[in-house]
Amino acid sequence: MTLKMRTALLLIGVAIMLLPGCSKKESGSAQQAPGRDKLVVWTAVEDVATMIETYYKPTHPDVDIEYTMVTGIQDKLDPVLASGQGVPDVFSMEISVVGKYIDSGLLLDVTDVYQTVKDNFIQYVADISTYQNKVYGLAWQTTPGVVYYRRSLAKQYLGTDDPDEVQAFFATPAKFLETAEIIRQRSNGTCYILPEYSMIFAPFRNNRQQPWVVNGSLHVDPLMVEYMDLAKTIRDRGYDARVRDWSEGWYASLNGEAMDEQGRPIEILANFRPAWGLFYVYMPGASKTSGDWAIIPGPYTYFEGGTWLGAWHRTQYPDAAKEFIRYFCTDDTLLENWVSHTFDMISNIRVINKLKTSVSVPFLGGQNPYTIYAEITPTISGRLVQGTDSAINTIFGENVAAFINGEKTKERALADFQEEVRIQLGY
Repeated sequence: MTLKMRTALLLIGVAIMLLPGCSKKESGSAQQAPGRDKLVVWTAVEDVATMIETYYKPTHPDVDIEYTMVTGIQDKLDPVLASGQGVPDVFSMEISVVGKYIDSGLLLDVTDVYQTVKDNFIQYVADISTYQNKVYGLAWQTTPGVVYYRRSLAKQYLGTDDPDEVQAFFATPAKFLETAEIIRQRSNGTCYILPEYSMIFAPFRNNRQQPWVVNGSLHVDPLMVEYMDLAKTIRDRGYDARVRDWSEGWYASLNGEAMDEQGRPIEILANFRPAWGLFYVYMPGASKTSGDWAIIPGPYTYFEGGTWLGAWHRTQYPDAAKEFIRYFCTDDTLLENWVSHTFDMISNIRVINKLKTSVSVPFLGGQNPYTIYAEITPTISGRLVQGTDSAINTIFGENVAAFINGEKTKERALADFQEEVRIQLGY
């Protein structure tokens, strides 16, 4: 997050805390006037709070709104939804729980909202929140996955920093391995293609033919076995830097300050990360290498993460709740303004088409990322997303790590994975 945005949010927070009845937990509220709609909103993401203050309140003066930033929102939503007491009218949902809340039957049907915007809306976003042809939530954000790479390192070891030319080095898993070997040899083992092998999991996971659970049983797609083999090759040949994702060492690598396990300086060429990584991770975390980055599609189309907005099916103000979701997730002016200071990727096709010809990101050396995002996003499918994904992915990752580290054979890791899923989740 930029200093400018931090300052703006701080000023908003101070102003909010001066309002009557507000606490220090980053909430904003207003006294309800007779005959007016009032919405209570819970969100786990700062974006919603910022958009309420900056855009929603000025354009919806007839609605009294109270919002609260909620850490661990799922743990707090579950009991109030179960009891029907103290439930917010509108709340944010991470992709991993959208299906769970739809299955609960407690979400407001917003199909009529979707019908008015569907021709201008990215399909996979609606698919993830659709059940039996009814839509139960929408998202302003799409999360196409890309490869972020350092231009200077690509120029030094691959002979070019041009995105179109660098993409050829990452076009397939086989080319990816060839490129990893080129980098290893030309750098004398001081530059690595990735910080850690696990970064390739999302691209592989998103390109399976079948989800984890099929007809009530665990299904191991052949691409997951291929992922295990590729990950093992990456580790055994020394292609990854063994820098754990999201660790202090990984953040140091963004600024060209990574160290190996012996404390020696190393370089890392690339990262796999979704579009939200640009504004929320790389721009604030890699100030020393700003301008030295670019993005490419990589070997597989994929996406990762995302936040949906849903409403309680018993809200006293269903029309206001629907308008809130419509505005946040589809309004042209709001989303154009939002992109102008976040470079987030959104779900409004009309705005995306404008962005393809009008954006230049200094952090990416002037590259327009929306040309790539726009190419990837329509190809994304939400059909593999299931409510059990997070738990199953964790169990799978733990067993893959044991295989990678030589603690288990591939066969033993797969067998243990299936048994642990059966015991913990019943599949």
